[in-house]
Amino acid sequence: MSDGDIHELSLHALSAGLAARRFTPVDVTEAFLARIAALEPRVHAFVEVYDAEARLAAEAAHKAIQSGHGLGPLHGIPVALKDLVEFEGRITTAGSAIWRDRRSMFTATLAQRMIGAGMIVLGKTHTVEFAYGAWGTNEHMGTPHNPWDMAVARTPGGSSAGSAVAVAARMVPIAIGTDTGGSVRIPSSWCGLTGLKTTIGRISTHGVVPLSPTLDTPGPIGRCVEDCAILLALLQGGDPNDPLTYTLAPSAPLADMRRGIKGLRLASLPDTERAGVDAQVLAAYDASLAKLIALGAEIAVLPPGRSLSEAGDLVGKIISAESYVYHAGHIDRDDLPLDQAVRARIRAGAALSAKDYLDVLEDRKKAKAEFAARMAGFDAVLTPSTLTAAIPLDTVDQTKTPAISTRWVNYLDMCALSLPNGMTQEGLPTSLQIVCRGGDEALSLRIGWALEQATSWHRMAPGLD
Repeated sequence: MSDGDIHELSLHALSAGLAARRFTPVDVTEAFLARIAALEPRVHAFVEVYDAEARLAAEAAHKAIQSGHGLGPLHGIPVALKDLVEFEGRITTAGSAIWRDRRSMFTATLAQRMIGAGMIVLGKTHTVEFAYGAWGTNEHMGTPHNPWDMAVARTPGGSSAGSAVAVAARMVPIAIGTDTGGSVRIPSSWCGLTGLKTTIGRISTHGVVPLSPTLDTPGPIGRCVEDCAILLALLQGGDPNDPLTYTLAPSAPLADMRRGIKGLRLASLPDTERAGVDAQVLAAYDASLAKLIALGAEIAVLPPGRSLSEAGDLVGKIISAESYVYHAGHIDRDDLPLDQAVRARIRAGAALSAKDYLDVLEDRKKAKAEFAARMAGFDAVLTPSTLTAAIPLDTVDQTKTPAISTRWVNYLDMCALSLPNGMTQEGLPTSLQIVCRGGDEALSLRIGWALEQATSWHRMAPGLD
């Protein structure tokens, strides 16, 4: 295989190729660095590329594998980190120009685990400032270009915009994002990728710059379900620096992934929740439901209850209140160059009283119980990941959010997988969201894998060559 083909391979295909000695970690790293060099000026996915260090790591991986000292199936495979993830000695801006010189003093737990498995960090990817925004825009650091339309600047999705653009453009096989209200799933939806929103406590947040400690969850953004399952298996587990990681039993995402979905009972959206969904997105959603039924699942309408968008509004209050506590020192300084849309979102937290904040947290407990009753007898809930395909940046209304389909999942502390399920007439990806109970990531991956194997949407790539 030529270096020119390597960047087209998924994480699990790269792993198989390395094991079979069809290519080396040096070949793999050089292929992706060449892709970055060719495309980065056009797509603006990376804040910084660690090319020299990545080459050294690749050479070391090659020698280790040759000498029988390989670290496992991920040794020599590149990855990118969202620029919220602390990496010792490196700049971590959290998407803010005021932190261009902020150097990390330690490495986040999730990055330590990837490096410990032999993965090679190629660089840091752009994020919405302080990760507070779902459109994917960044006023001062620049907005990544959604590679599915190089003629029109469209929303890449946020806040993990750079991670999604880098994976979609085949500049890296997989990347890390974070999801507080949809920030893994929305960019995955608009960039034609698979993204996993994990349950709180599944993956350590130690060393991830916080937006909302109550809601923040790291997760993988990849090209397919299997790649996300592989990275979940690596990143999960107890971390003494994050006590919440001891609240969940270990997940076995790969063990049951291929079991099929015959006999599973899945909930679809009631008519009241279908209103406002773009017609092409809705058509792709209905086609996915039909495919899942053909694969043996039973689908029935989710029983009535409070609207999903209502939960989303309350998520915004939690994020604003908690992010203001963390960022007040610079958000309240009008002389600093901050994204004005993000400044307004965080400043809203200053107006929220302690009583209002605690009332929302109490409502969250009630909402969890209410939704658990609605979901009784179902294994998962199916929704579109976003209400539309990616829209032109010049039509974005920053006072609104595209996270209508995603925020409620964070509010209820559930997990969810987003994966490609169609294309619009304009050639833009659509996406299905598979929502499962907290801790049931393996089930969401199992359902997603079954649908993925029966379709070919995940194999499609934007035309950049």
